[in-house]
Amino acid sequence: MNGPETTTPEAPAGPDRTTDRTAARLAPSGTDSGSPAAGSSRSRTSHDRPPHPRAESPFRQPKAVWAVAFACVISFMGIGLVDPILPALSSQLDATPSQVTLLFTSYLVVTAVAMLITGWVSSRLGAKRTLLAGLVLIVVFSALAGATGSIDGIIGFRAGWGLGNALFIATSLAVIVGSASGGFAGAIVLYETALGVGIATGPLLGGLLGNVSWRGPFFGVAVLMAGALVATAVLLPRTKAPERPESLVEPLAALRHRALATTSLTGLLYNWGFFTMLGYAPFLMDLDAIELGWVFFAWGLLVAVFAVFGAPALRGWFGTPRTLYGNLLFMAADLAVIGIFPGERWVVIGAVIAAGAFIGVNNTLVTTAVMSIAPVPRPVASATYGFVRFIGGGLAPFAAGKLVEHYNAHVPFILGAVSVTAGAVLLSTVHRSLDEADRAA
Repeated sequence: MNGPETTTPEAPAGPDRTTDRTAARLAPSGTDSGSPAAGSSRSRTSHDRPPHPRAESPFRQPKAVWAVAFACVISFMGIGLVDPILPALSSQLDATPSQVTLLFTSYLVVTAVAMLITGWVSSRLGAKRTLLAGLVLIVVFSALAGATGSIDGIIGFRAGWGLGNALFIATSLAVIVGSASGGFAGAIVLYETALGVGIATGPLLGGLLGNVSWRGPFFGVAVLMAGALVATAVLLPRTKAPERPESLVEPLAALRHRALATTSLTGLLYNWGFFTMLGYAPFLMDLDAIELGWVFFAWGLLVAVFAVFGAPALRGWFGTPRTLYGNLLFMAADLAVIGIFPGERWVVIGAVIAAGAFIGVNNTLVTTAVMSIAPVPRPVASATYGFVRFIGGGLAPFAAGKLVEHYNAHVPFILGAVSVTAGAVLLSTVHRSLDEADRAA
């Protein structure tokens, strides 16, 4: 993602570092690491520290952080925005379901590949300029997607949208983590809240506008993102480029670290199941645009609630690794239900909505785990993880369409269930690293 800069925290300490040093390194930029808010200083002993420091609310933030978070909401709307209009695009533009699912593939695969260069760009332009460049690209290409008249045109413009999305998402996470009050965990909660709200409202907006015309959702995002562009330009302070520009090879080189490579591959396997559902389930429900919008709105609400409240609670009760194992297995079972009963509309609708809970927990805990256990700077770790997981998310919807064309609707969802189960098994191989990250948090 973006290179190390004044607003970006350093990489977390490895397992051999002390809890005090880890807490100091996770402090938001501008916080004195020797202050009580950031952990103990070297001159204080563990007996001097308050046993239960009062945690700050993740929702008490500077205006600049809220501006970026609002833009995140609009950006994440783009993920589920097209779900309610997929059947309409298929019928009105005379496209097959597999062609229509390329709207996800072009968007997410370009986002994935662009993750490899976002750090190189941001470390030369600075965070604010990179954010604004990403927002401009999203505004332009979403408007062009609404103006075109062919499925191929929409697919192409969604790819440009994906480039802007990568520049924005990669940098926005680093800016929020570096600037938010409440520490690293609070910043992740805020970021995942933005993701959940965006994912929830995106389909609803897509359904409402798509009920008028399939072009409506694209123009709607262009207008909203233009507002986010203005807010970010006005409220976010100017950021300087870091002293050390990031290399283009750093995100790929980071995969030599086993813990980061393993959690990233887990993300790929999980996203394969997630985007199989997101990309192809709408074709099984036989609903109009507004009805699909409400289904995915309910799904997105569960994503938001479990990302913000469910994940931290479950982590406190069971720890990160055990929570993720159970959560991934529940997600696999949910996909298997759709795979067994793809012709039962209400079963599919119920399974899709219920999946929001599992997706919300997974999004928060895997993002936190990746940032905590990676022995590289956080922007590099995030770029590496984003590249690997979005490859899975981008290829899955197109593969689902092709599998249905060549076999039947059972196959892609059963494959998704197997993929997510494999992700749980793979994640268990870094159990010790996840436990150590929990103890250091």
